Amino acid sequence: MDNNEAEEKKELSNKVVDNKNVNGGLNKIIKSKAFLVFCSFIVGALVMYLIVVNLTDGEIVRKITNENVKTTTVEEMSDLKTAINNVYESTVYIEVSNNRGVVASGSGFVYKIEDGKGFILTNYHVIENGTKFVVTFTDGTDAEAELLNGDEYYDIAVLKVNSNKVKKVANLGDSGELELGDTVFTVGAPLGKEYMGTITKGIISGINRMVSVELTSGTYLMEVIQTDASINSGNSGGPICNIKGQIIGITSSKLIGSGVEGMGFAIPINSVNEIIDSIEKGVTIERPYLGVQLVDLTNTFALQYYYGITIGKDVEFGAVLSYIEDGMPADKAGLKVGDVIVEMNGEKVEDVSHFKYMLYKQSIGSKVKVKFYRNNKLSEAEIELTKSIESE
Repeated sequence: MDNNEAEEKKELSNKVVDNKNVNGGLNKIIKSKAFLVFCSFIVGALVMYLIVVNLTDGEIVRKITNENVKTTTVEEMSDLKTAINNVYESTVYIEVSNNRGVVASGSGFVYKIEDGKGFILTNYHVIENGTKFVVTFTDGTDAEAELLNGDEYYDIAVLKVNSNKVKKVANLGDSGELELGDTVFTVGAPLGKEYMGTITKGIISGINRMVSVELTSGTYLMEVIQTDASINSGNSGGPICNIKGQIIGITSSKLIGSGVEGMGFAIPINSVNEIIDSIEKGVTIERPYLGVQLVDLTNTFALQYYYGITIGKDVEFGAVLSYIEDGMPADKAGLKVGDVIVEMNGEKVEDVSHFKYMLYKQSIGSKVKVKFYRNNKLSEAEIELTKSIESE
């Protein structure tokens, strides 16, 4: 082989080697890019999977939540309809008249049947000026009712009718079990007979509220249930019920001030139960009589110009004695005109209404301890409650 052939073979061999190196490099690059593409595909697929799963889970959660809300709402509405049916036919419209004609109207409900008579609860202020009472049932039938008795301070009264007129008897509940936010509804005749059987719905907005009520004998404090269920004048004496259709209070428009929206009040049924036996039997509820006249501490004009009483600036609350009757319990206990009672049996006395509320919860024959300011000095006395308002 000559030198030229050797050189040609060498060059050919080098080209083959170079081509292999180039092809190998290209293959590596291609494989690397393919791997990157594959990895990107896997990562992208994984991300999409997670997004889809999350969206699906969110949709499932929303569906479950919506279904639960829908189910709860349907169940409550079903319970409410059942509850209304339980009490609706026990409610009545009451028309009150005397020799001047119709003087008042309101609502009530049959709470028991006994000895051929149906017993109806309503408000005292509905019937207080009447001599004739006609009740109308939900089917439109009328019956004349007899007034058994009533109590002005509790604002309740009991009527009775022949039991053959009664359509249904309501179930009484336990107002002590109420909680804020509980669903309640009322049945009554707002604005008169035309709207009898009207249902309003709301919640319990307040428990153990204390509100002042104007009575013929003066201002008195009552413990009540507060609700945002709509209550109007014709609702007075009607029932307020829980979701089971049990009556937990008696609505009273007397407790609603003018211009007030979304604040209705009712007398707790447990308070009614305390005296209902006495009311049915015609027994007058006895309340202690002290033989005093009282003025609010804040009524400085009346204290100074009508009674000549000046109270020290350090006394910020209480009920002021403006008159004391000789020989009565307050007089026997040593109390004097101008004394400011600030505490009874260890409980603070805010004003005259609060003092009456606390006093009237005591029984005849018991004793109460009062603390009072006299000439800016705090003193104490014990009063024996030997007299009642009804006996004076």
